[in-house]
Amino acid sequence: MVIEAVGGRLSSVEYQILVEQAPMLIWRANLDGLCDYFNDRWLEFRGRTMEQEYGNGWAEGVHADDMDRCLRIYLEAFAARRTFEMEYRILRYDGVYRWIFDRGSPFYLDNGRFGGYIGSCVDVTDRVNAQEAAYRTRLNELKELAALLPICGYCRKVRDDHGYWKLVEEYVSERARMEFTHGICPACLAKRVGEDAMTAARPVL
Repeated sequence: MVIEAVGGRLSSVEYQILVEQAPMLIWRANLDGLCDYFNDRWLEFRGRTMEQEYGNGWAEGVHADDMDRCLRIYLEAFAARRTFEMEYRILRYDGVYRWIFDRGSPFYLDNGRFGGYIGSCVDVTDRVNAQEAAYRTRLNELKELAALLPICGYCRKVRDDHGYWKLVEEYVSERARMEFTHGICPACLAKRVGEDAMTAARPVL
């Protein structure tokens, strides 16, 4: 078996080396939907043998929270003979879950008969983590903005969510089980007493 390649042809041995040593994880599923092949990169990534991964053995490493979703996507695509894409977490050889992007496509034999699926996976953990970090940053920014309370710089009224300006007491009372009493703080009291004294000392014209 040979295939066309840029710059010449590859022998079957060279083609096998290309598949086994490709920088992506490659798998194949048979007509029953069970995986019957994984390339060397996959086995190295998983730290398991072909026998351990064979059939549904590979699924033992899929994160429990991702299993049902992945199974549904795979079975629906398999039944419809269509290409699928999905991301899920799978256990690496060192016991760490890594996010991988998995793309599977149906393949057909020389006689045109459906032969199963061939898929390739790449580790996208860094991208997923970066997206999650960016999302958390945006969420924190939104929380900070939501916590800002618009207060008039002159009358000290508060603007509510509907754009109405209300006294602070009214605004707070609508959102908390709280009653208000009013008094005069020492600074205002001293200021008021001083103003009253000045008013009383003014001559009546």
